[in-house]
Amino acid sequence: MHLRHERDGDARTLASDVDVADSLFAQTRGLMFRLSIPDDYALVFDFDGAASRDVHMLFVPFAIDAVWIEDEEVQRVERLSAWTGRGEARCDTLVELPAGAADDVRVGDRVWVSD
Repeated sequence: MHLRHERDGDARTLASDVDVADSLFAQTRGLMFRLSIPDDYALVFDFDGAASRDVHMLFVPFAIDAVWIEDEEVQRVERLSAWTGRGEARCDTLVELPAGAADDVRVGDRVWVSD
């Protein structure tokens, strides 16, 4: 599984090590209690429908990039600081990446998971 990013017809892989938080436990835990994540890693939260979704960094000791996506279109991108970061936006998919991995991702770009 890969996390792909497209802008102006140019597509690239954002992450090739992708986990899907597909249970309530996995979604609640997120990245908490991990010491680090690999550079090519993404944790994807795929929800049934679009709604306002928040991310907190409690018990996450490293910064991340969070990307809120609705219908494969990026709605918000934010760098969240270790322990104290928090963000919120409307989405049907939320992606957590290592800090810096989403530096080139902008609102309006396309991001999706592929096999």
